Amino acid sequence: MPLKKSRKISSKIKSTNPWWTYKIDRYTYPSGKEGEYHYVHTPGSVYIIPVLNSGRILLVNQYRYLNDMLSLEFPGGGIKEGEEADEAAHKELIEETGYDGKLEKIGFFNPFSGVTDELCYVFIARNLNPSSDRIKDESEEFELVELSVEEIEEKIRSNEIFSGMTMASWALVKNKI
Repeated sequence: MPLKKSRKISSKIKSTNPWWTYKIDRYTYPSGKEGEYHYVHTPGSVYIIPVLNSGRILLVNQYRYLNDMLSLEFPGGGIKEGEEADEAAHKELIEETGYDGKLEKIGFFNPFSGVTDELCYVFIARNLNPSSDRIKDESEEFELVELSVEEIEEKIRSNEIFSGMTMASWALVKNKI
């Protein structure tokens, strides 16, 4: 027997900021009873796995305020309302690495099912060249780190890479590099 889908009755915005919207939906449970669902809505996000011409992979090391830690991650960021995923990926690649290249969309995932409706679109970037279009976001600072496939795998195993978005992106692309 197929699973029953819930049905949205209504939706209201609780709060909004430049990055996401907190929403509350009234919806039906599979049983037919009504309930509330609180969640974060975003237009989505992108993560890019930049493959250098040498075959090494470019990551960014950055300070993450909420964890008060440095985090080794693939470049990425949010999609703005009305923006396409490939546009956002192109912009984030240049902004965070200073490189431009050919993007190939690999897939997508939800970074936190049950809490957000966000989909993160994952790209591989190849044929990288330095870009003169780099405009840095003043709230971010990056250190570029080049790693081999084996070094990425080891840093995931040793927990030096702990970003869930980076690990999910890697799961989608590691057999395509």
